[in-house]
Amino acid sequence: MRIDLHAHSTVSDGTEPPAVVVEQAAAAGLDVVALTDHDSVEGWAEASAAATRVGIELVPGIEVSCRHHGISIHMLAYWPDPHDDALVGTLAKTRDARVARAQAMVARIGVDYPVTWDDVLAESPDAATVGRPHIADALITRGHFARREDAFELVLSNHSPYYVPHYAPEVVEAVVALRHAGGVPVFAHPGADARGRVVPDAVIEQLADAGLVGIEVEHRDHSPAQRERLSGIAARLGLVPTGSSDYHGAGKPNRLGENLTSPENYAALQAARA
Repeated sequence: MRIDLHAHSTVSDGTEPPAVVVEQAAAAGLDVVALTDHDSVEGWAEASAAATRVGIELVPGIEVSCRHHGISIHMLAYWPDPHDDALVGTLAKTRDARVARAQAMVARIGVDYPVTWDDVLAESPDAATVGRPHIADALITRGHFARREDAFELVLSNHSPYYVPHYAPEVVEAVVALRHAGGVPVFAHPGADARGRVVPDAVIEQLADAGLVGIEVEHRDHSPAQRERLSGIAARLGLVPTGSSDYHGAGKPNRLGENLTSPENYAALQAARA
């Protein structure tokens, strides 16, 4: 089995609708794919129908924006109850904060790079979660940059003078809430140090105590040294190591199936649902 447990659609910052993501996964030879849009489950129904049509297994998931002492963290969760009141409230609060942050950043950026909030909305007509990638797309359409990566490097990074932070739940609280909602939490790209600061091993230990089930090890943004470090942490703490593409369609160079989760580790994630 070929299993990829991290992909995004136009519901968040991917460039393809949920059904197309699933179709692309089948075309890439995957047997299992997870749809894990940022802070939203709105793509599940469309993706599920497509999965039935093309004969692939869909894992319904989310990628929750979290924080730990100012460090941004993304927490994947598979099979959470989309009707859990606490989870629904947290996701709605985070999405609203993302929109307010994006509007504030556009106001700052527009002083130097002509771009408007309407430009951003035009790039995200189907998005439940509007974020910096959509600002990047608006800047590209306006002719300021050629690629999302260029816009992030010069305008949208955490170190940019245009950057505005946004609310996100503390990561330990998020893990507890996700487990309460029946989800199986997996720490997304925890060693992606080129993106910014990463949490130390002690924080991952706290998360394991709180109910963390897995940790993404095989990921494009992890160096060989980080993969070795994370593999060791997973073995020591009894966490399930996963591999994923973090697919965004044309939004990133990541390709479906470029990193995979083994069938044995996928079965361990499934067993944790109980």
